[in-house]
Amino acid sequence: MTLIGVSLKMYFGHAQTIEWCRAVRAIADDHEAIASGAAELFVLPTFPSIPATREILAPVVGVGAQDIATDDAGAFTGEVSGSVLAELGCTLAEIGHAERRRLFAETDEQIGRKVAAAFRNGLTPLVCLGEVEQGGAEAAVAECLQQLGAALAGSDRLSLTGPLVVAYEPVWAIGQPTAAPVAHVRDVGLALGAHLRGLPGRQGSRVLYGGSAGPGLLTEVGDAVDGLFLGRFAHDPEAVRSILDEVPKLSLS
Repeated sequence: MTLIGVSLKMYFGHAQTIEWCRAVRAIADDHEAIASGAAELFVLPTFPSIPATREILAPVVGVGAQDIATDDAGAFTGEVSGSVLAELGCTLAEIGHAERRRLFAETDEQIGRKVAAAFRNGLTPLVCLGEVEQGGAEAAVAECLQQLGAALAGSDRLSLTGPLVVAYEPVWAIGQPTAAPVAHVRDVGLALGAHLRGLPGRQGSRVLYGGSAGPGLLTEVGDAVDGLFLGRFAHDPEAVRSILDEVPKLSLS
């Protein structure tokens, strides 16, 4: 099954989010890739829009959060816990995005605690990985595996098992006009997928490519990844349709 995710970041207001979700739900309801089970779609809105988004999209389209607190309750002003996200019907929590690291100084230790919080509350961690500087695939894989090891260290110590979704987003490609070169994405995606399959207790984990991903990329990268993690290129709901249209072509490649 191909997994397609969309993070709305903080681009939309609440009313615009609702309008976008209604358009995407109409597309998902009529699309053969969703109906056949060949594709699965999820959306990450801002925190205040999660309840309304889920009301529109569930059960056809999954809903998750763009962040999660390290703790489940307590005096943590402004934070949103995994227990609340689960109560609202979220199924995923995005963790460790490059923007969170750069703008809010998130550390490997914090990211590891957030991954543990997701597992603890029955949420699938969507762990973002990616090298900062553009270079070869081998160096990218090494950096990503270091980040992944740190992200899972706390969960491993606590025996918190379960599948995760890894979003490979090379930092140098985020916000650019085009995605990273296809050959690079394929090499890194295949290496990350092989590593995940060898991790005890992580069966069913998947690898997505993000970083200026958009229509046309899915068929180019083929089976090297399990899907795409989209940002601004999915702001037009018709772009989501175009990407779903690519899913049947994967079986022909």
